Amino acid sequence: MSEWKVKRFWKAARTAAEGDGFAVLLDARPIKTPAKSALVVPSEELAKEIAAEWDAQEEAVNPQTMPFTRSANAAIDKVAIQHDEVAEMIAAYGDSDLLCYRAEGPSELVARQSERWDPVLNWARESQGIDLKAVRGIVHKPQDALPLVRIADRTRQMSAFELTAFHDLVMLSGSFLLGLAAVESYAAPETLWDLSRLDESWQEEQWGPDDEATKAAEIKKAAFLHAARFYALVAGQG
Repeated sequence: MSEWKVKRFWKAARTAAEGDGFAVLLDARPIKTPAKSALVVPSEELAKEIAAEWDAQEEAVNPQTMPFTRSANAAIDKVAIQHDEVAEMIAAYGDSDLLCYRAEGPSELVARQSERWDPVLNWARESQGIDLKAVRGIVHKPQDALPLVRIADRTRQMSAFELTAFHDLVMLSGSFLLGLAAVESYAAPETLWDLSRLDESWQEEQWGPDDEATKAAEIKKAAFLHAARFYALVAGQG
C-alpha cells in the first residue's frame, strides 16, 4: 500500500487523548489508517504499544514490524465496516469446534483428548453457559440450537477491536472455545495454543517433526499470542 511507503520524518511518537479513546501523534501529526481514517484506539495501553512501534522505525516504515498498528488498522478499516459479517463467520465455528471432534483411536490419543479438552468444555458450560457436545469421528454433527444462539450473541457484542483479535484467536486455533478461553483468561495463551495443537503434537510423537510444518506452526503461534495480547491491550490490561 503506497501510504506505508514513507521515510521517517518525525522525531518522536506519543499518545494523546482523543474523544473516548487515544490517538498516536508523530510529533504533532496524528496517524491515519491506510483508508485515511483517524487511528484512534480504545485504551492508552494499546496506543503506547503503537507509538513504540512507530518510534522503533528507522529510515523507512516497515509495516511487517508493526503488528499492533496493523491490527488497529484492520479493526478500523475492515472489521468496523463489516462487523456483523465477521461476527457471523466467527460464531459459525461453534457448530464445528475443534474440541468437539474426537479421535476414535488409538486409545492413548482418545484419553489425551479427553483429559486436556474436556476441562475446557466443562468451563464453557459452567462459566459461560455454552454447552457444546463432543462426538467421535470427523463427521459433522450439529450442536443444539441454544449454545449456538449464545455463541452468536456473545460474538456480536464484541467491539470492532475485540472482534479483530477474537477473529484471529478462533481462526488460528480452529476453536471458538479456545478463542473464548483466551479472552476470558481461562489459561495462558501459550497453554491454549498447545491445546489447539494436541493432534499435531501426537503425530509428531509417533512419526517425528516435519520441518516445514513446524515452521508454519511457529508463525501461527506467534500470531495467536499477538491476538491474545492485542485483546488484552484493548481492554486496558497492560
